Amino acid sequence: MTTLYLVDDHQIMLDGLRALLEARGHTVLGESSEPTQALADLLRLRPQVLLLDLNLGRRSGLELQTEVQRRGLPVRTVVLTMSAQPHQVAEALRLGASAYVLKGSPATELMAAIEAAVKGRKFLGADVADLALEALIEQDSDPLSLLSPRERQIILMVVEGHSSSAIGTTLHLSPKTVATYRSRLMKKLAVTDVPSLVRLAVRYKLIDADDPASSRRRD
Repeated sequence: MTTLYLVDDHQIMLDGLRALLEARGHTVLGESSEPTQALADLLRLRPQVLLLDLNLGRRSGLELQTEVQRRGLPVRTVVLTMSAQPHQVAEALRLGASAYVLKGSPATELMAAIEAAVKGRKFLGADVADLALEALIEQDSDPLSLLSPRERQIILMVVEGHSSSAIGTTLHLSPKTVATYRSRLMKKLAVTDVPSLVRLAVRYKLIDADDPASSRRRD
């Protein structure tokens, strides 16, 4: 059957997925809760399918997907996530995901997604096709669609008030690299300061306007 690698930041979810997949005759070669370890394991284990959550604490599954695509790894990605955001559906598909399934879907839907991925076909969960269409409609009007997954990750941490040094520590980047990303994304979005960046993030629902972190700023 199919060999898989699991990425999710909730151990109970990993345990449940492993039990489900092995009961269906699949082989789980490994698991991780964060992108750096997952990438190292993918290079070593070479599974057929990567079962990937997008929300990994302060990091993003899209970050791992970007590396998989950049390195040309021969693994099919099935996104299994709670995220029903149109822009995330669109970005996952742009980065080569074979399937996108929402958590809470029946197990049969996940199995169908895995089967489609192995056969080189695309699969969208029951509620995902409409999200993908919505993303196409929104793409022309949402400036955040111009950002890469890494830039989205950094803008979120900037507007939450994290310094370049703190962001670099979390993402394993130098402060200089973070500053470069920050300058580039602000140029893309045509904003000149962090308060303007915060207002843009609130307007396009990257953050909640009621989040107290959105009113903080650290240099």
